[in-house]
Amino acid sequence: MSGYVGDGSERAARAWLSRACEPGEYALWAYVESQGAVEVAAQLAAGQAPRRLQRLCGARAGEDHCQRDLDAAHRVGARLIIPGDAEWPADGVRLMSIASAAGADGCVPPLSIWARGGGRLSALIDRSVALVGARAATAYGTSVCEQIAYGLAGRDVTVISGGAFGIDRAAHAAALAANGVTIAALACGIDRFYPKSNANLLEHITVDGLLLSEWAPGAAPMRHRFLVRNRLIAALSSGTVVVEAALRSGARSTAARARELGKVVMAVPGPVTSAMSDGCLHMLREEAALAVGSAEHVMEATGVSGVDMLPLERGPLRPGDDLDPLHRRVLEAVPTRRPAATDSIAVVAGASVPDTLRALTMLELSELVEQYEGRWRKCRVATSP
Repeated sequence: MSGYVGDGSERAARAWLSRACEPGEYALWAYVESQGAVEVAAQLAAGQAPRRLQRLCGARAGEDHCQRDLDAAHRVGARLIIPGDAEWPADGVRLMSIASAAGADGCVPPLSIWARGGGRLSALIDRSVALVGARAATAYGTSVCEQIAYGLAGRDVTVISGGAFGIDRAAHAAALAANGVTIAALACGIDRFYPKSNANLLEHITVDGLLLSEWAPGAAPMRHRFLVRNRLIAALSSGTVVVEAALRSGARSTAARARELGKVVMAVPGPVTSAMSDGCLHMLREEAALAVGSAEHVMEATGVSGVDMLPLERGPLRPGDDLDPLHRRVLEAVPTRRPAATDSIAVVAGASVPDTLRALTMLELSELVEQYEGRWRKCRVATSP
């Protein structure tokens, strides 16, 4: 067909589409699914695609930079992952296609994914959790995020976030500090580090982890692209944790996409006096998000049944916690300092003297009470707080 672009390969066609069309458009994705990427790229380049799709590309349809983009990616150690590649995230994309078909416009599958780093995408997301939240994170939110990310990474869970300031940065940095692996999904070209002040962090991520983007190399970070990017974070992870968020925030949009995909959605409770807690509080009250405060909580919510389940949390055991009601009453009736007679203890405990004596004998064997000249008092261990 006249106007064809690239070298005729599927990879070149999808590289061309990543520059010509903004990702996240269901009509384009559905058309590529039905016609094939090579055919759709050729139609758009020749101005022969359906009018609605032609408008999506606009002036970009007359440009052919696919080889230049592939070369630019290669220069920074990046690659274009497309359907059929071994590391293509097939399960996540399948969930996105199901959600999109059901009317979830924000969950349109990607046509391709630019990846930069030493990790293999399909392997890294096998056990993964997204940690997202406010750029203007508080000290509280940063601390909780670091603890959760560090704990997850230490259990070989990939931490996914957006590479931005605040909660994103804390999540990535803590995962790396735990010698773990992390993925940053970007809203710009894979050859750009944005924000620039996170350049060292993003560079470090590429050693064992990945930077991901749906936009061609050189693409600028625009406001709408962050929201489009968020659906990829939700799709690639087993669950999404919102650590801190205002009522209106990108983090909550990520949680909404995760919910549409049937993923676990979690929120960290925060101080009710902080505006950065408002979004999480709303999620807990109105959206049935799971409350989490530790890596253990997150693992239990998202992990493998029988493998990642953790013991029930409880406070410290105290002397007498495992006693039956009678023995507990008798123990509570025994004085701490001045010893008391058996019949006096029986009156306080509301038990018969024989039952009280038998209970005192058992408590003595457990080293909770002691005799002193025929009278009884608590041992020191029984009075510990």
